[in-house]
Amino acid sequence: MGKKLVMAQKRGETRALCLGVAMVVGAVITYYILGTTVLPLYQKSVWTQESTCHLIETTIRDQEELEGKRVPQYPCLWVNVSAVGRWAVLYHTEDTRDQNQQCSYIPSSLDSYQVARADVEEVRARFHEHQDFFCFATTRENESSVLYRRLYGPQSLLFSLFWPTFLLTGGLLIIVMVKINQSLSILAAQR
Repeated sequence: MGKKLVMAQKRGETRALCLGVAMVVGAVITYYILGTTVLPLYQKSVWTQESTCHLIETTIRDQEELEGKRVPQYPCLWVNVSAVGRWAVLYHTEDTRDQNQQCSYIPSSLDSYQVARADVEEVRARFHEHQDFFCFATTRENESSVLYRRLYGPQSLLFSLFWPTFLLTGGLLIIVMVKINQSLSILAAQR
């Protein structure tokens, strides 16, 4: 009976150690992935200066000729604001600016023109309701654009690092508890 109990304890300890090691390895892999994807985006983000923007004008742009090419057929919102003592173009996020510099806001659903137009008009109405709002500007002198929301700010970085840290801490705690249990078992067997 005693030998079966010891064997069962060893199997359970081995499984717990494997779980702890797997959690630690998973956390390390996640840290590596985050370090190569999210961290560079956070470091490249120049939109660090929080300021107050005042709405100057909003226009809804439909399909237009720009530089000899036709813009994709969806409505987009163009917003001009005054921020940091100068006129600027407001972009929803960093990605909006990268996708189409002619649009301040691109609707999330582009399947139906009517749904996209209603979405853009709703956002435009919100801007007209709240004409003063917080935005993010860059410290560059020649930059004439600001962001409404940062995708790669400190909060998103902390949120991205929370679960891998939780996984690493849990895995290390499991390993430590198994090792303490093993050492207490050895001490008890010696008495």
